[in-house]
Amino acid sequence: MVKKIAFLLIIGLLLASPISANTGEAASVDALNMMWVMLAAFLVFFMHAGFAMVESGFTRAKNSLNIIMKNLLTISIGPIVYFVVGYGIMFGSTAGSFIGADGFFLSGVDDIGFFVFQAMFVATCATIISGAVAERIKIGVYALIVVAMTSFVYPVVGHWIWSDNGWLAELGFSDFAGSTVVHLTGAVGAFTIVKFLGARIGKYSGDQVNVIPGHNIPMGALGVFILWLGWFGFNGGSTLEADPSLVPMVIATTLMSSSAAVISSAIYSKVKFKQLDASLVLNGALAGLVGITAGAAEMSIVGAIVVGLISGVILIEGISFIDAKLKVDDPVGATTVHGICGIWGTIAIGFFSVDTGLFYGYGISQLGIQALGVIAVIAWTTATVGLVTFVISKFTSIRVSSEEEISGLDIAEHGSNAYEFKDTISSKEAVQSDSDFGLADRLNSLSETKATS
Repeated sequence: MVKKIAFLLIIGLLLASPISANTGEAASVDALNMMWVMLAAFLVFFMHAGFAMVESGFTRAKNSLNIIMKNLLTISIGPIVYFVVGYGIMFGSTAGSFIGADGFFLSGVDDIGFFVFQAMFVATCATIISGAVAERIKIGVYALIVVAMTSFVYPVVGHWIWSDNGWLAELGFSDFAGSTVVHLTGAVGAFTIVKFLGARIGKYSGDQVNVIPGHNIPMGALGVFILWLGWFGFNGGSTLEADPSLVPMVIATTLMSSSAAVISSAIYSKVKFKQLDASLVLNGALAGLVGITAGAAEMSIVGAIVVGLISGVILIEGISFIDAKLKVDDPVGATTVHGICGIWGTIAIGFFSVDTGLFYGYGISQLGIQALGVIAVIAWTTATVGLVTFVISKFTSIRVSSEEEISGLDIAEHGSNAYEFKDTISSKEAVQSDSDFGLADRLNSLSETKATS
């Protein structure tokens, strides 16, 4: 009897072992995929530090605290609103291929990891607006616009393109990581709001365009490097799995396009302006990143380099056109970086996609689909954001007063400054010329005054 029982146990173990091994292997793969997507989500979250630093560095010191608060509110409001309604509109069961109709409050949603990753994206789209409207929008109005973007405007675009049943997805529109869904939507929203806001005081004098320099370009440069790092998660995480063949290729195309855009913007800046303009070249890196975002998974490395080279040139011409010709005051160049380069990156799929592109023998049909999607998103975002901004403007001014703008939004909106440098001079003898009384002497004087008081 004992021998029979032992024999049956051995047979059972032999039969169960392959199943257990397969189950364990599948669980390991799922865990690895989730770890990669969560790591990518962390990188995209960290991009908001980059956005805050770019925007703050490229604008004036008196508005730095306000900019930090706007970016902090964006990454806080966005995910909550997206949880309540945005995710359901974007990925819920489709209603006429236009909008999601369920999944609100994540009802019936099991993949929380996917929600977290997408919540980082929705906040990224909204924060694009922050840079374009910097230095003159009321922070309360900005918060309302973030709610509108994350609850409805962006999720509808996402449903069209990233939901399996969206009408653009069914046509074959391709946007791997969001050149249109994220970047173009945010940029068009920004452009629309800036048209309502108007330019900053002193930006234009008749036909003359006046430069309002940023207060800390090194800070802006660090922000660009942070965004560049985060973009590897932005594009790489959009694979939604740790695919050993796809992820490295996505990272490679992302790197090559951004690097090429830096080089082309540097060369073109030197040729056009006789100088290597730092702010333009820094934005060149972002232009290349936006340009490759749509096609990172379906372009070759050579194709990515070409897309990046063109993005760098488009950036400089786009900023010049929007600033000087259209007289739309965008302090950080967000409408060009995310808008014009987003359009280029989306259309470029029709040329450079190894699966559907014209240059690979697939005709022009994909070009037409990509162009249709761009036009639809521009029309939708302009109409909805324009309506929201118009309604808000009927209840309150969306712009701070002239006095508040001149004094700076740090004081007007928050009652304090990002930077505090106060000179305390105890006697007339301490007053000297700047050459004899530098910052170190001023700080020493301040310390001595406190010690004797």
